[in-house]
Amino acid sequence: MRALLFCIFLLLVFQSRSFGQLTFDGRVVNGSCTDLKFDELVRTLEASSDYYFYYTKADTDSVRITAQVRNQPLTNFLTEVLRETDLKFAIDTRHHVFITKERPIITSLPIGVFEVDQDVDTSISYSFHDREITARLLSTAENKVYDIGVKTYRIREGVATVSGYVRNIVTGEPVVGAAVFIEKPSIGVATDALGYYTLTLPRGRHTLKVRSVGMREGHRQIVLYSNGKLNIELIENIVALKEIQVKSDLDATVASNQMGVSKLTITTMKQVPTAFGETDALRVVLTLPGVKSVGESSTGLNVRGGSTDQNLILFNDATVYNPSHLFGFFSAFNPDILKEIELYKSDMPARLGGRLSSVLDISTREGNKKKFAGSGGIGLLTGRLTLEGPLIKERTSLMVSGRSSYSNWLLKQVSDVRYNQSRASFYDVNVQVNHEINQRNSLTLTGYLSNDQFKFNSDTVYRYQSQLAALKWKRIFHPKLFGTFTASYSRYRYDIQGDQFPENAYQLKFGIRQYNVKADMSYIPNTRHTMDMGISSILYKVYPGSFFPKGEASLVMPEEVQPEQGLETALYFSERYDITPKLAITGGLRVSMFQYLGPKQVAQYAENLPFDKQYITGFRSYGSGAIIQHYMGPEYRFSLRYMPTPTLSVKAGFNTTRQYIQMLSNTAAISPTDVWKLSDPYLKPQQGTQYSLGVYKNLRAGVIELSVEGYYKDLKNVLDYKSGDSLILNKQIETAVISTIGQAYGVEVLLKKLRGKLNGWASYTYSRTLLRASDPSLPDAPNRGKFYPANYDKPHDFSLISNYKVNRRLSFSFNFTYSTGRPYTPPVGKYVMDGVVRPYYADRNQNRIPDYIRADFGINIEGNHRVRKLAHSSWTLSVYNLLGRKNPYSVYFVTENGKINGYQLSIFGQPIPSITYNFKF
Repeated sequence: MRALLFCIFLLLVFQSRSFGQLTFDGRVVNGSCTDLKFDELVRTLEASSDYYFYYTKADTDSVRITAQVRNQPLTNFLTEVLRETDLKFAIDTRHHVFITKERPIITSLPIGVFEVDQDVDTSISYSFHDREITARLLSTAENKVYDIGVKTYRIREGVATVSGYVRNIVTGEPVVGAAVFIEKPSIGVATDALGYYTLTLPRGRHTLKVRSVGMREGHRQIVLYSNGKLNIELIENIVALKEIQVKSDLDATVASNQMGVSKLTITTMKQVPTAFGETDALRVVLTLPGVKSVGESSTGLNVRGGSTDQNLILFNDATVYNPSHLFGFFSAFNPDILKEIELYKSDMPARLGGRLSSVLDISTREGNKKKFAGSGGIGLLTGRLTLEGPLIKERTSLMVSGRSSYSNWLLKQVSDVRYNQSRASFYDVNVQVNHEINQRNSLTLTGYLSNDQFKFNSDTVYRYQSQLAALKWKRIFHPKLFGTFTASYSRYRYDIQGDQFPENAYQLKFGIRQYNVKADMSYIPNTRHTMDMGISSILYKVYPGSFFPKGEASLVMPEEVQPEQGLETALYFSERYDITPKLAITGGLRVSMFQYLGPKQVAQYAENLPFDKQYITGFRSYGSGAIIQHYMGPEYRFSLRYMPTPTLSVKAGFNTTRQYIQMLSNTAAISPTDVWKLSDPYLKPQQGTQYSLGVYKNLRAGVIELSVEGYYKDLKNVLDYKSGDSLILNKQIETAVISTIGQAYGVEVLLKKLRGKLNGWASYTYSRTLLRASDPSLPDAPNRGKFYPANYDKPHDFSLISNYKVNRRLSFSFNFTYSTGRPYTPPVGKYVMDGVVRPYYADRNQNRIPDYIRADFGINIEGNHRVRKLAHSSWTLSVYNLLGRKNPYSVYFVTENGKINGYQLSIFGQPIPSITYNFKF
């Protein structure tokens, strides 16, 4: 018995001497250790933080550490444990710890060491000598060998996981979508939205490589013993500025498991000329295949035959209901804070749902965690400013941006009285805070506010406002298991006022609020296998409209439509598995549920008769929170990728979607008077089923990328409006709309030239969208129950985006766009009713407005890249609608003096030049 106790005692002593019980969370050191080797101490400190130690093993072999500490900063701890040795240490601002003998390393240079006035070949905001020193530090890190996990005498067989963050060494921001991989065997992953990666590899020695757009390629020498962490920092690639990058990776489109997904970086978006000279994210999205718009001033997207309300637009995970300013002339997103845009057209992930056609996921930068910086621009109509910097260095960043228009002064200069009495203005504000609690937990808080006001040569004033807020918490439970928990709030409202005549003065209002919580979990057992699961819940509160008198003299009768609310809940699970390097499959199931809730009075209609107000037999009342109607159904996701060669892949996809909220509008474009409506006992959820097939090929060693995708969609319960009915303030909206079924099909071709002085892309889409009444026997069924083109049906669409880089300071951009004109319904005769001449219209959407053709041209001029200057600047000169073509936005007809006269409306009928000054400091 004594021998056994003695063995246990020796074992405990051995363990304490070998490993110690120290912990370090990046801020303070806790715990105790006895006779701990210096190498083991370093591994303990590095494993749980982003600190890196540099030292010579010969200097530290004889060092043993015995200590007992509580809440000691790393500086105090190292001072104490090295007090009896001849070792010195120094820590720089990037958490690099240098251990030397006799003299400590000086980690900063005296002011004035580098006095340079000559031009330097860089456009980034930090100085040349800082970049060189940083590059040398990274070179040292790349030559060092990192022990991952608990070091053992012999490396065991099997696999282990290395995980961590990839960040920009200058700003501290995460590098999203970076490829982290080894070449032999070929194993790799991409970092997520927070720059996190997890990679399962065979145990042993590896060279870990990291590649990302705009960053210098990095590598780390590692010896993988067991599960462990390795954070990697990259430096911006200055050489890449010789050309305009429009790529995410040379083989990303071919090798990716997903199809129908497009990614755009802010670098790409800034090269595309737009109206009034400001970078417009949504205008660039419209140049992608399969994405269209019904007109010049609309930022509503029609994706693969879907209406504008069938797109889910997310801004840092908060839902956006109106993505535009000034009726579509500007997008709602400040370009200076954007990081990238991801558009899902067919292979929609199971974690995303609620819309039929697409998801547009817009993400912003985190902000600089290392130093104060700013950027902005001044144009003819708008100005913008962004400030960012660390609240707590390396851990917490704050980014604030604002944008405002000052277009009223320009309208006053116009001699035409129809325009100089008009007013138009908007502003938006963004605030974002990112905080890293520790190595396992991080928080992101986003806030957004926008406000618009518009008055066009009349007494009517339009005001509309958007408010967004989102709080996101990311938690790493294990290197292979991590989750993201999000709470968001969205609000959109509009207010229309008319007061030209006091007796008719009115105020019309509409509003919608959305509260959303969700939890997303990812488990990655190995690089060939990924599982995602989660739950989400959305509470909708809709205020369909109120109409009240304005002022005491107004004789307007007040009217208000009952508010409504609903709860949408979804559970999902998806799994990706690479069967072989050539064959990969992804499958998922999303189960969505919707409850239409009280309080509400629901009209009851006579059986076997159409929904018409004359057939209302009474109303049924429901109390607050009562379930009026319940819907539930599965949504399937499946995709397959086969790569016969490294440069060629074939992909197929199938998915089903359900949508419980729809926009009611009798216009083809998004407008401020549109009304959002929840599914109820009479308006069923929209449903869609999509089949897709695509071929992807890289040519000329990845310089040229070609993709061809085809799709077919079945649509159910899509709403269209009845001729002559009003959708505004209609208390029984089911009597003004008809339910339709539809089919959409098309082919999309995209050709990209990814490198060289001349680069860009060309896209062509052929698509059709046809609808018909679900019940062709209804008296209000359009075209007697036959198929007819949807309002946004435009068969042919072609876009060309080209950029030519003359040198580092001068580049040219040229765009060309062509599309078929959208459908309209012409009058073919007239008749007299009650003494009034009325037009008689043909079948719905049987004619088309003239085709749309537009060319744009832009020049980008970079300022000199002198190091010692207040700010780095650039100029953007552009001409929108270079040909001056009067593209018709719509065609309408007016009865005048007994005659029916037709008119066409053009938004931009002449070239629009603009100039913008951009700066960054």
